[in-house]
Amino acid sequence: MADVLQSLATQNCFMVLQDRLEKWQREYHLISCDENLNRCCELLELTAKIQGQLFAILNSVAAEGDHTDGISTLKKRLLPWLGACFSPSIPLRKDADHRFPNLSEKERRMTDSNNGNMSDLQWMESQLCSTRVQLDLVKAELDDAHRDLNKKKNQTANTLMATEDELLQLKKDLRDAHLQNELYKSKLESYHDFERHMSKLRGEVPHFSSQRLSRSSTARSPTRASTLTQLTASSRLLRVVSRFNDLYNVERKEAQLQLRGYLNDLETVQRIVFIAVVESFKAAKLAFRLFKLRARKTLASCYFGPESLEDTVVDYTVRNQDLYDVQNSVEEVLSAMNLNPRIGSIPKVDFSVASPLIRETCKLAFTMQTLDPPVDLAFASNGELYISNKYRRSPDSDISAQLVSHHVWPALMQGGTVRAKGEVVTKKGASWNRSSLSFVRSRSLSPTRNPSFNDGTNLCLDSLSTSCL
Repeated sequence: MADVLQSLATQNCFMVLQDRLEKWQREYHLISCDENLNRCCELLELTAKIQGQLFAILNSVAAEGDHTDGISTLKKRLLPWLGACFSPSIPLRKDADHRFPNLSEKERRMTDSNNGNMSDLQWMESQLCSTRVQLDLVKAELDDAHRDLNKKKNQTANTLMATEDELLQLKKDLRDAHLQNELYKSKLESYHDFERHMSKLRGEVPHFSSQRLSRSSTARSPTRASTLTQLTASSRLLRVVSRFNDLYNVERKEAQLQLRGYLNDLETVQRIVFIAVVESFKAAKLAFRLFKLRARKTLASCYFGPESLEDTVVDYTVRNQDLYDVQNSVEEVLSAMNLNPRIGSIPKVDFSVASPLIRETCKLAFTMQTLDPPVDLAFASNGELYISNKYRRSPDSDISAQLVSHHVWPALMQGGTVRAKGEVVTKKGASWNRSSLSFVRSRSLSPTRNPSFNDGTNLCLDSLSTSCL
């Protein structure tokens, strides 16, 4: 019995029970209902364990006495208590302390120390709870500040994106304005060239007037048609050469400007423009030959007179150049460019943006074929030797290089005479390329193809045949 009692006293079971009871009291309103029930069950379990040990001690004490010892105590105290079935309504008696053995002085000091520690622990727990509450408030404020910061950050990012878009749009507008300014400058230069050309023509007017009066007073001669073409050959040559230079200064730059919207590589754009000019001359020369063949066939059956049939055909072609179906030639040039192995594989490039240049080049090339001898483009190939009286160098050329890297603009020839210089880019290491010969005809422009002439041409030829009869 003494061992069980000593073990129960050493474990401080009642102190642990009291501590847990006080802790439950402090936290009763802070925890949930389930947690309060769990705390109550824990106290009941601990109380049951202590009571079990006390009943064991009671049994041992009763066994140590005689058969009659302790009977009155059991009857007066234990049995009534058991009969009440542990009823919680029985008030605690003020003299309950005499049921517990008196504590020694050392145990009292320990109890006082534990009570002080419990007080400190309670204060620390209250401070901890307060600190936790403050920490929750700080966390909430921090979350609000973080949300406000993200909101301001998103607003700033949206504002920055809008500013960047506006800046890009302004840069694009500025670039377009520069390009438009260059275009206006080119047109102004062309206007000055046109004025100079007009002044030359005004100087030739008196000569032509005298020639016309002389022809009107002279009897009809067998060489009238050929004389007519020879009399205007010099002025027509000046006109076509001036117009060729205008194409270089105006339409070429406009075509390059349009193509730069698809390509950033200036060299590729220059190659495309050069090929467009070359293909335009090919299409115009083919159309001129077919035009003459049709006119000759129509006039052969009804023509009679002192002039030769060939001179009459030439004179008719010179006077009726407006019957040339230039749109058909433009379509042939675009088809040839799309099939060209050097530029046809370039993705997302619409060659039709160069249609104004192609159209004007075809019309000019058709007119050049009416001259005697006709005016045509000079032979050109990549890697050819640079000739100063035939070409001029581009600003980005290597001056020390003597081979042509690529052509920017073709040269104009009449017989063996250079009528207008072309423009090339010279670089070291340029190689010969037979596929770049300007006179190699594309398969899409087969000579056997019969282009369609408009109704005005047939009507004019029919009226010409009727008049001949």
